[in-house]
Amino acid sequence: MNPSDIIRELAELTQTNRKGVEALYEAETNLAGAENRLDEIYAKSFLAASGSIAERSEIAKLESAAARLERDLNKAQVNRVRTKIRVIESAIMAQATMSKIMQAEMKL
Repeated sequence: MNPSDIIRELAELTQTNRKGVEALYEAETNLAGAENRLDEIYAKSFLAASGSIAERSEIAKLESAAARLERDLNKAQVNRVRTKIRVIESAIMAQATMSKIMQAEMKL
């Protein structure tokens, strides 16, 4: 690799990292919305159900299962975006290290 390749690669990784930050915000926003919908469905189901507290709780869990799945999928998306950002940051650090090594070799 030559210095211009490293500079280009760093620029691309930095740009991708910026997009990752926006993707993380969007994923976290979706997660917050999903958690809100889950809480709302669960609460309404619990209040509408009859029986003991345990029975009402189980009915509310059953009726909010789809919302719980949506919330869990949104959590997985947030984790996936965070992991991708960490991978990009590691690649940036690797490129920066390569740059320093090349700079040291040029001084020799």
